[in-house]
This record gives sequence, structure tokens and C-alpha cells, in this order.
Amino acid sequence: MQLLFSVTWGTVSGWWTPVCLLLGLLYGWLMYRQPVSLGKRARYALFAVRSLVVFLLSFLLIAPLIRSVAYNPQKPLILIAQDNSESIKLFGLNPNPSPKKRDLIGELSQLKQQLGDQYDVREFNFSGDLKDGLSDKFNGKQTNISAAIHQLNERYVNQNIGALILATDGLYNQGSDPRYEAKNLKTSIYTIALGDTVAKRDLLIGNVNYNKTAYLGNDFEVEVLAEAFQAKGENIHLTVDEDGKQVFSQIDAVTSNNFRKTIPLKLNADKKGTRKFTINIAPVKNEISVQNNTETIYVDVLDDRQKILLLYNGPHPDISVIKQSIESNRNYEVKASLLSDLPKLKLSDYSLVILYQTAINSSGDLQSFITKSKVPVWYIAGAQTDLPQLNSEQKQVQINSGRNEMQEVFAQPVQEFSLFTLSDSTRKKLSQLPPLLAPYGNYSSNGAGQVLFKQRIGEVSTPYPLLSFSDENGRRIAVLTGEGLWRWSLSEYNTYGSHQALEELFGQAVQYLTANSNHQRLRVYAAKNVFDEGENVILNAELYNQALELVNTPDIRIELKSRAGKTYSFLFSRNGQSYQLDAGTLPVDEYTYSASTRLGNETFTANGQLTVKPLNLETRQSAADHQLLYDLAKQSGGQMLQPSQIGRLADLIRKNENIKTVVYEDKRYSDLIDLKWIFILIVGLLSAEWFVRKREGEV
Repeated sequence: MQLLFSVTWGTVSGWWTPVCLLLGLLYGWLMYRQPVSLGKRARYALFAVRSLVVFLLSFLLIAPLIRSVAYNPQKPLILIAQDNSESIKLFGLNPNPSPKKRDLIGELSQLKQQLGDQYDVREFNFSGDLKDGLSDKFNGKQTNISAAIHQLNERYVNQNIGALILATDGLYNQGSDPRYEAKNLKTSIYTIALGDTVAKRDLLIGNVNYNKTAYLGNDFEVEVLAEAFQAKGENIHLTVDEDGKQVFSQIDAVTSNNFRKTIPLKLNADKKGTRKFTINIAPVKNEISVQNNTETIYVDVLDDRQKILLLYNGPHPDISVIKQSIESNRNYEVKASLLSDLPKLKLSDYSLVILYQTAINSSGDLQSFITKSKVPVWYIAGAQTDLPQLNSEQKQVQINSGRNEMQEVFAQPVQEFSLFTLSDSTRKKLSQLPPLLAPYGNYSSNGAGQVLFKQRIGEVSTPYPLLSFSDENGRRIAVLTGEGLWRWSLSEYNTYGSHQALEELFGQAVQYLTANSNHQRLRVYAAKNVFDEGENVILNAELYNQALELVNTPDIRIELKSRAGKTYSFLFSRNGQSYQLDAGTLPVDEYTYSASTRLGNETFTANGQLTVKPLNLETRQSAADHQLLYDLAKQSGGQMLQPSQIGRLADLIRKNENIKTVVYEDKRYSDLIDLKWIFILIVGLLSAEWFVRKREGEV
């Protein structure tokens, strides 16, 4: 690092410097102009010292600045990202490497020594997430190449990234196409093409499409994509077992070496609860892998669906968005109805009422039903909402507006919200969607509820609630203060190709609102019934007092027991007004759980079940995708190499003129008076002058 200093000026002109010098000389001359008992040499020395001190003191008064310029060289970063997923071990490495051939991890590790001190080499491995260091375990259950590139770009943003070395087979089963994410990484990408693009002899289940819920006594369909490579003349014998009993069987002839067929199955939901179905293809001789011949699916068989009433005064595109988003969870059935058709409905059948820009007192029957029951209500405000009426019907959000105008507001997630859990990706997506239209005015929210989203107007975050929840006298209330959900639906599908975020928002919100509709005092429920292998198991709990108000004073204990007989004991953590438990990752199995607590003299228990299913994503494709790796290298100015060419990487990086050390200039300004040595110099000069005068008898 090179450091340079110079003096510059603040608000006072540098032309005052000669004045300070003249002032110092004049002061020294006035003090030592008369002949005294001092010798001539001593008098001149003291004159010089006093003149210098006065000059320095007056010079400091004009507040000069010291400008320091530091030149910091930054070596180019060479990032090595190695695929640590199971597909590399199964299909991407030579199972019997020759003694002369070094392994992949060894080759990549040598690169740091080959490049020397001129480069800053950082090593990572990835599967579903990015981790530090190289790894030879190859045990990742998922592959997300785009996420690894994105995380590297975020971690080293505005730094001198020289090159990214990506060692993978090009197969990914999570995230978006890495080619799009790689465009944001402004550096050369050198890809190491692992695996073989020629498919080996293999029969496998390529994909399974099915609905995760079914209804008791009904048939439901499952579509299985069966694939066979280099197996012409063999047969695909597909079977489906439920609890060890075969419920389906079919044999299909393999007519080519690249065979694919979608096989439709019809199964029956004859038992309530989470049902396990094992789909299997019988292996054939010399098959490279039999791990991808089996797939397990879980279907929730429901006895009945909860009914939700959506009331509105007139047609609006938001109505269909709300209905579709809620009904994506087959636990719920939405009846969308004009307020004028209310007399035709049996209100007691519904466990939630959604009022879209309408009010409770718009109908006497509706007002009577909601007043007498504890049915939860979700208010959605918009341009047609009677704001005074909305303010009178609930206390959670009050909107005071002097004019009938709307304004665009974006969703700003509130991290402290704890009534239910939304995934980080959903929060991020919703915050980036187009604005909703909210009534113009001043908003206030009482402290009894919680706000999930606040309003952001342009780039300005406000305390105004956009979506909030509360529990008023045992009835759960939600208030959404904006319309235009159809914009969210179109934008999310256009950007991400699905409605996942909107469906998760409505699913979690409706689940929370209807949670106490059966007035259970202790309610324990998993975030979902089926968790993927390696996924943290999250459970929520709610405890109500006799007034059906949420309390979380006592401890809640829970035991999870697997079918294998192992028991796991936990204690819930308090989360806002309720409880939450992160049980971490659990082994693949089916679990039953039993929770208990004591409130006053009463003891409460709750039971349920959940499943941790295996992930077989990495075994579904044995042929590597080297075209993807070639595209990544070409579009970034890099090169695709075979594993045997890893030794060339150091030479390629040295010859790349775009990979070089960058020098950053760092300018800083500070007041001269802040320098401690100036103070020490002045004190030293005055002390020396006093000592000489004392010695000569002038003091």
C-alpha cells in the first residue's frame, strides 16, 4: 500500500498562510528586539522558536486539512466452485481411477499453489447451498447452480473477481437456468465438464406428477414418467405399493435406446390421513444405478374441505385471484358470491368470511351471523370501501382520509411478524411485485395485532399497515388495505413462471385465520405434512385460555416418535403470542407427535403426524449436460475444460489479460489540528524556550 500526504484548505483561503508567518515573526521580534542579558546566538534561537510557535498556533486557526491518498492493490480473486451433489459420485466420477490420475479435489487444490501469490484463490462447494471449502463427500440431495453463482456474486460484489472455475456435470434440479444468473457475474467462467453426456444403461423414474391432497373415497390420478436408456428390448415393469400391498402393476416394452413414456395411474383414497405410495421399476441386468428406480410419494387424504365465503358488491379481477390462490390448497373451498345473493347461502357452513370492499352491516343476515358467531373475518379495502364503516367494524386498522383518492403502495415485509411463517423467497418476491392501490390518508394500527406487510410509497418506507392480523375477543381479523392483487398474479407468473408466493401468502393467512374455528384450546400443527430430506422440520403451537385468547405463559413439550421406534423430545419456543419449534433435520421416516401443557388446573394435549420423505432428485438423470457448461464459458469469455485438462487452468488464467491486479485509490481528509505530533511539537518548543530563559535568568 502506497500512502501520500498533502495540505489543502477548508473554508478559509490558503493566502492567510503568509499572514500567519508574518504574525509569528512580528511576535518574536517584539519579544526579543531589545538588548537583554541573553547572548546574541541564544536571543536569535529563542526568537526563531517563539516565531515558529506563534506561526503554528495561528496557522491552526485557519483550519487547514491534510489530504491522504492511499493506493491499495487488490489481487484478482479466483473463485473455485465445486459441485458436491450425489450425481457427481453416482455418474460424474470414474469409480476406479488409475493410480497415475489425481482425483478431482486434489487437482483443484493444486491450483492455489500453481497460481502463487499473485492471485487470491477462494474455494467453495455447492449443492442446494454454497459452502466454504472443497468437499469429497458428494452427498448433496439437490443441485442449484444459479444459487451458487448468485451467492458468489453477492459475497464479492464490487471486488476484483478475476475468474470463476465451475466444476460440475451441468445437471440442476433447483433454481433457474444458470445462464441467466451468470450474466450478472462480470467475469470469465471456466467450466470443468464432469460426467459423461452419453447415457448409461439405466431404467428410471424421471418424474411423478400428482396432487398432494385427495378426498376420502375418491379416485385420484398420478402420472409417472418412465425412462430407459441403452435398454432396447427390455421391459419396464412398474408397480405401486401402499403400506406393503401392491395396488398397481403394468409392463411396457422398451422400443428404443432413448425411451420415455408417461404412464397414468388411477389410485383410490380409501383411508384418511397421510398415505404413502411407493412407485418402483424392476431393475434389469447391468443397470448403472437402481437408486433412481424407486420414488415415494405422500398424499393427504382429507375427509372434508373447509368452506370460505368471499363476498363482493361488483365484479373485479381480484376476486378470481383470491379464489384461485386459496383453492390451490385443496383443504379449502371458496364460494365467491355477490352480496345480493347472500339470502341463498347457508352461512353456518362457512369457517371464514372475506369481505372484498364491502361491510358487515350491508346485510342484516350477515351482520347477525358474524355478531353471534366467532367466525373470522378478512377485510380487503379498495376504492369502493366505505372507510368510516370499515373503521367502526374493526379496531385493528383505522384509515382517516379527507379525500376519495388512491395511491400506489408496495409491500414492505416486517421481520418481527410471528403469527405464522412465510418463506424468505416469498417475502422477497412479494416485496418486488407491482404496487397495490390503497386509499390515500393517515393510517394507524393498535398494538394488539401484528403487521405482516407495511406500505412502501415509492422508495419511502412508511409505518402504515398494508396487511395485518389481530385477535379481537376470540375472533381473528385480517385487514388488507389495498386492491390490485391481479397485478401481483400476472407479474409473479411472468417473472417466475408460477403463483407460488401468492398461493403461500393466502394459504398461510387462511390457515391462521381458521385455526381456532373448532375452538381447540391447544392446537399443534406442522408447517406442512411432508418435509423433504434435509429440510428443517417446523411445528407451530397455539394455546387459548377460556376466553379463547392466545396465551403463551406455560411451557409446551412435544415428543416425535418415528416408525423405527426412535423418540425425539423438544420444548417449544415462545414466538410472539404463540409458540414455534424448529426441530432441525430428522431422518427419513414417518413420525407421530404428541404435545402437552398445563394451564391453571387444566391439562391439554394435541396429536398429529408428519413425514420426512427421501429426495431422489440427483438420481433421475445420468447423462451430463455439457452444452450448459459450454454456453456458460462462451458467454463469459472463458473456456470449457475436461477434468484431465485442469492442469491448464493456471496457464489460461495468467494469459487472460482481463485478469489482473487492480489498484484502488482511497482519499481521506482530516483536520491538521487532529494530528497529535503537532501538539507535541508546540509543547516541546515552548518547554525548550522556557528552559533556556530559566537558565539565563530571564524567568
